[in-house]
Amino acid sequence: MTLVGSRELMETAASRGIGQGAFNVVHLETAEGLVAGAEAAGLPVILQISENCVRFHGGLVPIARATMSIARDAAVPVAVHLDHAETEELALQAIDLGFGSVMYDGAHLPYAANVVVTRRVAEYAEAHGVFCEAELGKVGGKDRAHAPGVRTDPAEARSFAEETGIDALAVAVGSSHAMTERTAALDLGLITRLKEAVHLPLVLHGSSGVADETVVAAIRAGMTKINVSTHLNGFFTRAVREYLDANPSVVDSRKYIKAGRDALVLETARLLTLFAKVD
Repeated sequence: MTLVGSRELMETAASRGIGQGAFNVVHLETAEGLVAGAEAAGLPVILQISENCVRFHGGLVPIARATMSIARDAAVPVAVHLDHAETEELALQAIDLGFGSVMYDGAHLPYAANVVVTRRVAEYAEAHGVFCEAELGKVGGKDRAHAPGVRTDPAEARSFAEETGIDALAVAVGSSHAMTERTAALDLGLITRLKEAVHLPLVLHGSSGVADETVVAAIRAGMTKINVSTHLNGFFTRAVREYLDANPSVVDSRKYIKAGRDALVLETARLLTLFAKVD
């Protein structure tokens, strides 16, 4: 097993009616912990690098090359995905670097502009054999398409998919980014209607705020790609805090970073298994 294209993982998950976990990389140790968790579960994983992560590392190339190197050495299939790129240039750069998929996020744009730019990214991705995800939801609040109360319209989603030629669509159905409590209520009926309207894999963003049983219900209703970031970051950070509390004199950062990395393994394996065992 090694670095694979996201299309392979997404098509397999969609055909089986299961969920494909897509988890965000923050730094090298995150990628290592996520892959170790996937290996423990014996299941594929999509590693996501967000535009915020790119900004933190001062550019895409260093974190991208490190993440793809880890993926190539993995014992399970691992794809690398660019998450929430709000600039066309970043999406094209990721395609040129060999990412398995990119998400161009034009949800902040008026509908017509979103279509134009998304179509250009999708065409470039298709020409390079790269899977393309996009997002559709009305502007509103800090989270835009994923602000509380915002929803994706099925008819508009169908038109958007047809006009852009994308491969997967992130939809607003009740989840919200950066939630630290798993209390989001999803509109399962809307997910079903969106799946019937779009005929593409649907992507659930903000899954950290969604309880296990609700995620499972969302997969049954038609969700395929399940994005998780904040929830897993919490495991990493709590482990670091606990280590530092127990070892206040430590100065070697590798010791407490290792604790954080190790804390990702079991939860990553648990989530991947949960998403893949949907009946």
